[in-house]
Amino acid sequence: MKAVTWQGKRDVRVETVPDPTIEQPTDAIVRITSSGLCGSDLHLYEVLTPFMTPGDILGHEPMGIVEEVGSEVPGLSPGDRVVVPFQISCGSCWMCGQGLYTQCETTQVTGEGMGAQLFGYTRLYGAVPGGQAEYLRVPQAHFGPIKVPEGPADDRFVYLSDVLPTAWQAVEYASVPPGGTLAVLGLGPIGDMACRIALHRGAERVIGVDLVGDRLRRARDRGVETFDLRDFDSEKELVAAVQDVTGGRGPDSVIDAVGTEAHGSAVARLAQNATALLPNRISGPLAERFSIDRLAALYTAIEMVRRGGTISLSGVYGGMADPMPMLTLFDKQIQLRMGQANVRRWTDEILPLLTDADPLGVDDFATHHVPLAEAPEAYDMFQKKRDGAVKVVMNP
Repeated sequence: MKAVTWQGKRDVRVETVPDPTIEQPTDAIVRITSSGLCGSDLHLYEVLTPFMTPGDILGHEPMGIVEEVGSEVPGLSPGDRVVVPFQISCGSCWMCGQGLYTQCETTQVTGEGMGAQLFGYTRLYGAVPGGQAEYLRVPQAHFGPIKVPEGPADDRFVYLSDVLPTAWQAVEYASVPPGGTLAVLGLGPIGDMACRIALHRGAERVIGVDLVGDRLRRARDRGVETFDLRDFDSEKELVAAVQDVTGGRGPDSVIDAVGTEAHGSAVARLAQNATALLPNRISGPLAERFSIDRLAALYTAIEMVRRGGTISLSGVYGGMADPMPMLTLFDKQIQLRMGQANVRRWTDEILPLLTDADPLGVDDFATHHVPLAEAPEAYDMFQKKRDGAVKVVMNP
């Protein structure tokens, strides 16, 4: 089969690799019909190279048609149309019983001290072959795959794999009070969708911050009040402007949808780039102990949120030696929630919204559809934010 493989920093290729097969009785094989390109994939493309191996198959936002199921996969049959969550969880361990599917005790990568396995990600999360491919082996298929109806195009449902539950959890964790204001830093796919979900769930006011004109326009068209980062000479000016329109206090809640590759963190970027250039046998252990993130977005969130407010982190961070302004966090009595989205915890709430009425605008959420063969060009376009790229969906 054809699959998108990681070969090095900013180097992905479409190659012929062996077809997946049933390895465990709880496996299924899914023929992929759509697979999203995620901002988290760009972390592998750019800064998390110490934890990758050439040939790793990328992608964690797939959906398709079941081709084969193992002997212990009840309720799933060949021909079923399914969305595959980005994390692999059993649904029955203690952690899954708490709704913490990203901490699944059955698939935890204990050798690396990490949580549940993820499709198409680094060795820290099991290096499980991903879904930017023609076929995908799905472990724990007795629980993970979400059956969806025939009829609507894939775009109606494919975002259940990651974008929708990640944005939903970001809003849930933000705990916007009735009549409150939410600010969202970063209007890529997760930030954009978080704005839509917050407005749908009744947030009185949603403020979006970005520096890409196309993304700002998309958000404004959905009723978001936007601030263009390029209009300000410093973080303090941006924070002051947002505080000015929120009674001088700042927003009740802030979602950081940017993560580790924030603009405005030049020293940390140099460190990340230098680490990525080292041989993996050196850079891996170094990154595990001493890696740092580009924290500009998080620092902005801490300064911006009102005293007693809440910050929700959905942007991915991977640093192990990040300096945190604990005095400010403590003094402002800020509540902080974060983590990978627990997909199946939220899908029952989201599915009723994926109707013809389309209140979240999923049908036209993607800005680009490309064949799998064009994956290298799609990664480059998305990483450089060219051609209005906000969400790219690949079709094998």
